[in-house]
Amino acid sequence: MRTMMAAMVLCALAQPAAAQPDAARTIYKCTVGGKTSYGEQPCADGKATTLAVPAAPADADAARERLERDKARLAALQKERAADEARAERDNQRVARAAAATRQKCERLRLQGKWAQEDAARADKTTVASARLKAKRQAEALAVECPA
Repeated sequence: MRTMMAAMVLCALAQPAAAQPDAARTIYKCTVGGKTSYGEQPCADGKATTLAVPAAPADADAARERLERDKARLAALQKERAADEARAERDNQRVARAAAATRQKCERLRLQGKWAQEDAARADKTTVASARLKAKRQAEALAVECPA
């Protein structure tokens, strides 16, 4: 009985290995004492991770052509991505320049408003009305151009 059972187990184990090509065999990953080993046999202690090794493609020429197409597509995508990044960088620089110009203009208007107020404070009785009007208009221009 034991002999017959052992023969059946051996046949069952030998048949899948013979039916599969070398590239499609199962590989066992064993970790014992912190060391990892790989083999075609299960681990002695029974703690194994099974790794399925995919079979090689049947048509190597078709796989090579597919690889070339994939490489060409990857190159096109990388080129497109680089162009998009360059465009985004140019847009960011343009926005930064516009923001800097706006800040500079607002600072100039603030300074002109300050000067107009100082002139109004120093104006004599004959020019005080026109100096105050000028200071008011500078403040209004600042409020319109730079609301914040």
